[in-house]
Amino acid sequence: MGNSANSGKGAVGKFFSGVGNEFKEIGLTFAQGDWKTKVSYLIMGFGPLMRRQFLRGFAYLAVEVLFIWYMVSFGWHYLKDFTTLGTVARVMNNDGTFSYNDNSFLILLYSLLTIILIFAFLVVWRMNLRENRNEEKLLSAGKQLGTVKGDLYSLLDSHFDKTLLALPVLGIFVFTVLPIVFMIFIAFTDYDANHQPPTNLFTWVGLENFKNLFSFGTAGLGSTFLTVLGWTLIWAFFATFLTYFCGMGVAIMINKKGIKFKKLWRTILVMTIAVPQFVSLLYVYKMFANDGLVNSYLMKWGVISSAIPFWSNPLLAKIMIIVINLWIGIPYTMLITTGLLMNIPEDLYESARIDGATGFQMFKSITLPYMLFVTGPFLLTQFTGNLNNFNVIFLLTQGGPQSMKLSNNAGYTDLLVTWLYKMTINDTNYRMAAVLGIMVFVVTAVISLIVYGMLPSVRDEEGFQ
Repeated sequence: MGNSANSGKGAVGKFFSGVGNEFKEIGLTFAQGDWKTKVSYLIMGFGPLMRRQFLRGFAYLAVEVLFIWYMVSFGWHYLKDFTTLGTVARVMNNDGTFSYNDNSFLILLYSLLTIILIFAFLVVWRMNLRENRNEEKLLSAGKQLGTVKGDLYSLLDSHFDKTLLALPVLGIFVFTVLPIVFMIFIAFTDYDANHQPPTNLFTWVGLENFKNLFSFGTAGLGSTFLTVLGWTLIWAFFATFLTYFCGMGVAIMINKKGIKFKKLWRTILVMTIAVPQFVSLLYVYKMFANDGLVNSYLMKWGVISSAIPFWSNPLLAKIMIIVINLWIGIPYTMLITTGLLMNIPEDLYESARIDGATGFQMFKSITLPYMLFVTGPFLLTQFTGNLNNFNVIFLLTQGGPQSMKLSNNAGYTDLLVTWLYKMTINDTNYRMAAVLGIMVFVVTAVISLIVYGMLPSVRDEEGFQ
């Protein structure tokens, strides 16, 4: 713990030290720079333009012009209402037409975009100053500055990585980063079915939604959240490790000497992967329904007198989900472990047999350590994936069976991610869905970091080798 605390303090110290160095560098650049550099503090790209670095100069100048135009014509209009998210909703006029005023959704979205663009502009402004300083150093050393042709050529040569990644990075920002940041901010508002802009505006409520999630009163979601979280962790554990060990067991049995038709067994298992998962799960759901194939034949044969509540009994439904997931997940694990089992040196097993080791001892001391070392990252990926495994749960039970004990349409087999889906689609409770999304991230991140530190491939790599 002491080492973690010291490393945390060291990271914070490095951050503030880096910020201090940046401000110091900005001051030195202004104090030691020529008049062209000083003007560049206000007019970006002025220095490079005066030094005939036209491509770089016009690029910096264009960024500043576009930023000013955006802020004046668009960004400031939304940013000024960021603290209130709007005060005047859409109203109906006497003639039956509507007057569109504030829209909380657009105010929040474009305000966040504007804030991010301000930070991006400051980064480019800092790059502009660094460019001026570098040019001055080159000139004072008697060296020539680059040409426009050289700059263009560098975009296809030494800086081709930046050219190639520019569009993907922009796409990640627009379609991934901005929506995630937007969702986080939604968690601090009262955006729900009763606050739908532009008719009904929403506003900031601070930590009220988080308090509601952890409140155990009549109006709180604490008990429901803990119930769903507990089942999510149980499901992820069994779905990951039962599938892993059963798949490994199937691979070991197929690879065992003396087993005939090995290719046939592998082909049969692989065929289950070829069938679309949603088709298989919906078919299995119908098979085990109260009027499904299984219950119908069991009653016809006199085995049972009434239908077994496979999906309406909470415990049975959970057991069914875990068992059916084995049928889905074992083929994947079998394929992965088959190749790895073939790479374990046979000499290790021969030596173990000579020493009198049993089959279980060889599995425990040779096979399992090797498999866990190689497939440890895969296990972690599977576990985090099962924490958010929407398909299996929703296609089999839709999160049911429902209960009056659980609030906000949560069911006994709901995972956090399926409960979040219901909050968003069924209840239009965007604020609590955003809070739940943050909690899903926290749970997944914490467990992933803990498990990652326990992996043999991370903890004892040199010892294994």
